[in-house]
Amino acid sequence: MEQTITQKILARAANRKFVNTGENVWLNVDVLLTHDVCGPPTFDIFNQEFGEGARVWDPEKVVVLPDHYIFTANEHAHRNIDLLRKFAKEQNLPHYYDVGTDRYRGVCHVALAEEGFNLPGTVLFGTDSHTCTSGAFGMFGSGIGNTDAAFILGTGKLWEKVPESMLFTFDGEMPEYLSAKDLILQILGDIGTDGATYRAMEFNGEAIHSLPMEERMTLTNMAIEGGGMNGIIAVDEITEAFVKSKTSKPYEIFTSDPGAAYFSKTRYNASEMEPVVAKPHSPDNRATVQSMKGTKITKSYIGSCTGGKLADFKLAAKILSGQRVSVPTNIVPATVKVARDLETELYNGKSLKSIFEDAGCSIALPSCAACLGGPTDTVGRSVDRDVVVSTTNRNFPGRMGSKQAEVYLASPLTAAASAITGKLTDPRNYL
Repeated sequence: MEQTITQKILARAANRKFVNTGENVWLNVDVLLTHDVCGPPTFDIFNQEFGEGARVWDPEKVVVLPDHYIFTANEHAHRNIDLLRKFAKEQNLPHYYDVGTDRYRGVCHVALAEEGFNLPGTVLFGTDSHTCTSGAFGMFGSGIGNTDAAFILGTGKLWEKVPESMLFTFDGEMPEYLSAKDLILQILGDIGTDGATYRAMEFNGEAIHSLPMEERMTLTNMAIEGGGMNGIIAVDEITEAFVKSKTSKPYEIFTSDPGAAYFSKTRYNASEMEPVVAKPHSPDNRATVQSMKGTKITKSYIGSCTGGKLADFKLAAKILSGQRVSVPTNIVPATVKVARDLETELYNGKSLKSIFEDAGCSIALPSCAACLGGPTDTVGRSVDRDVVVSTTNRNFPGRMGSKQAEVYLASPLTAAASAITGKLTDPRNYL
């Protein structure tokens, strides 16, 4: 029987040769991820349901990466970190990356890749909807609730329904004015925020496999914005080179069979596409940047798991080099490693960090920062009547702070070009 890549990975995790879409199976989980927002309630449920003195099923497979509310004076945010520390110490968890230490890494979805936890063919669940980011590595990554996560903590297993798959093929070459963010916003505009509900979103084609790993992560990251259970891209030599640079752990590569059944198949020609934005207040409210040109903004925000990777900042630097921003512009590295790389990565002989500083941008410490709004002292948080162009993944009312603000989702190229003019601006004007 022919299967998609998602079916094959779940079959492996279920110790089966084949699984049908719609079938419920017990999965053996390879990695469980949690962070400072969802970790404390997950640990509470674990302690309550498994009892005093219960131990997690496998400390080596639990990864705790605080990242959301880090650089803040908020006492409740600090309390969450205290609870993470307590549980990690009690359970002797080796993969707890504590705040305020050399082990702190930053945004969990990017740090997972940097630390070698993203292995082809494996199953990763996380208490964060954007856990689907890891599917860029030819693996199954999906977000779950705290109760499911607590169950995994105690058993290492989860009961799941095998999803149907939707195939999105991007033919042709990627123009220099496009990024993966444009591709996923195009899809979301076509299928809506519920078009992939409980389905796998599989991406392939010449344009996809020309992308570096960090750009592929942007695509799979926003599968959840279409309602997807997971996003996934088959492994190629680019994937393997990245994985082998981070870990020596063994892995298994799966690919979709030529005759595998899909819920739908959609083709695009990347060379014919234009830069796009998602207008307030939904990621599927798509428009071309050109059609929105001249829309005034008050802030530009380049960061998050979606737009705070080194590849994102390399794109932004192409636009901002030799320019000055006209509105407050926040550069928020996803991780400590990305922050360091800004100092060493060069464009036209200058470091990315110096390009951003010379352009008048503010460079923040690595974390999720304003992507989820956060406490009032969070860097980049929106206020009433703000109009923000952002590389983040959601623009629902209040997502980045004030419910009276508007957020336009865009690529790093568009966010940078718009920062210069103070208006939504097509990046082709600066390339």
